Amino acid sequence: MLYTCSPHCTDPTHAHGATNAPRRRASALSAPRAASASTPARGQRNPVVDVHCHYLNPDVVKASADLDVGAHDPSVIYANELTRQTNVAQMRDRAPKLTGIDQRLEDMDRMGIDIQAVSPAPFHYFYFAPPERGAKLARQVNEGIAALVAATPERFVGLGSVPLQNAELAIQELDHAVGTLGLRGIEINTNVNGRNLTDASLGLEPFFARADQLGAVLFLHPVGYSDGARLTNHYFNNVIGNPLDTTVAVSHLIFDGVVARYPNIKFIAAHGGGYVAHYWARMDHAWRARPDCRTVIDRAPSSYLKTFYVDTMVFDPEMLRHLVDTFGADRVLMGTDYPYDMGEEHPRELIAQVKDLSADEVARIEGLNAVKLLNITPVR
Repeated sequence: MLYTCSPHCTDPTHAHGATNAPRRRASALSAPRAASASTPARGQRNPVVDVHCHYLNPDVVKASADLDVGAHDPSVIYANELTRQTNVAQMRDRAPKLTGIDQRLEDMDRMGIDIQAVSPAPFHYFYFAPPERGAKLARQVNEGIAALVAATPERFVGLGSVPLQNAELAIQELDHAVGTLGLRGIEINTNVNGRNLTDASLGLEPFFARADQLGAVLFLHPVGYSDGARLTNHYFNNVIGNPLDTTVAVSHLIFDGVVARYPNIKFIAAHGGGYVAHYWARMDHAWRARPDCRTVIDRAPSSYLKTFYVDTMVFDPEMLRHLVDTFGADRVLMGTDYPYDMGEEHPRELIAQVKDLSADEVARIEGLNAVKLLNITPVR
């Protein structure tokens, strides 16, 4: 995704934008539709759910203005001047999409989406802040998402945030977000201040244990590659870095045994799951060939990989076909990365172009999988 301004920007007119021009011919799947969730057309078919979309709370931006967020954000640190200029220019256009409801609903109808599972703007993790401050900001983020959902509950469900720099506070906020606010899961970064999620120094084992008890959904979403010095040009810290950091995170969660120990956690890996879906056989070979790859897990890594959910954010029908073949249609969820310019403007058309998908598989990918995973009750 694109961070089209330094995250510490406090200008309320700034936002991110999904500005990519359509590259596939328009079809009836992306035709505009009426806004009401109770229209007969919506009620007579399976729901269409976007599991990968974001909301920026202007109040949180103001509350964190003193923290110099950009100094801790790889997407800002590892960006050249042209990228920064492009980001700022795009920010001017998209505040209504990222921070409000009206334009969002119009775009959802244009894209044929009934329900968004809205997650925070990823640079609102605040893992770098002192733990109590991070917890306070996570609470504000979550209450903002809950308010967005409450304003239009027939069109939105929410995913929240937790302060992963402190396991105890993260557990408290997980319980509040899911149990009190009714959010359907938690968006987490693919690292914590450059450390792997499984790094023992973070002490996150109790957090994963609590998430397992709750059967929680954890949406893995990167903010660029945490060590992106070689990815500064060409927007590579997003283009390459985002799926790379997800790949590293997923691999550690598997090889370090988190997935095996906590099978009730429902992990969603953004951007098609990174690169592991396309190169898992190398992990399996290493596990068979080398004792240092078998220190924790007792089964092939791919057997754990296939318990993950992935979104459709791969931009190409053949690549999406490969995701379905690797994970199964039950594990693939439609996503758009709305409203960023690295998002997918025509998600249903992309799915429709995948070869040899049955009508049932299309329905599951477009929404039925998300309905089951996130416990969504569509308005009929």
